[in-house]
Amino acid sequence: MSCRPIVTLKRTDEYERLVKFFVENDLEFDGDEEVDTDIIQCFKMVDPKDNLIGGAVLAKREGEYIIDGIAVDPAFRKFGLGKVLLNKVESEVKKLGGDSIALVARAPEFFRKNDFKTVDPKTAPNFFECKHCPQYQKNCFPEVMRLNMKKG
Repeated sequence: MSCRPIVTLKRTDEYERLVKFFVENDLEFDGDEEVDTDIIQCFKMVDPKDNLIGGAVLAKREGEYIIDGIAVDPAFRKFGLGKVLLNKVESEVKKLGGDSIALVARAPEFFRKNDFKTVDPKTAPNFFECKHCPQYQKNCFPEVMRLNMKKG
């Protein structure tokens, strides 16, 4: 059994660095299309030498909290770091008074394990850029998902 790596989770303003990381990890398409998004908070997970090994971007689009990107370097994926990032984003949304988070999942099983539910494509919010992406339904089959954090 491997030991969990030494990592630090920090707030960051390095949005472009995170986007590049998401693209490098095949979790984001490096397209030119801009989508109207308000970035709320970015988080990075780094090793002691400040090498980026994970990150998440919390944003708001059309009044809904979204995870605009979340990834962990493949070499570090079996240590629970994705869950740490997800918990940080959930905590931030709760502090802001939100009760749900939406996202487009390229790894839906991870999110299902963390209580996200797939949204019927007919009723899914149309503010994600996937439908206009050249990879959509060719070599990328994302699911729009939502986490309901309401009590009761």
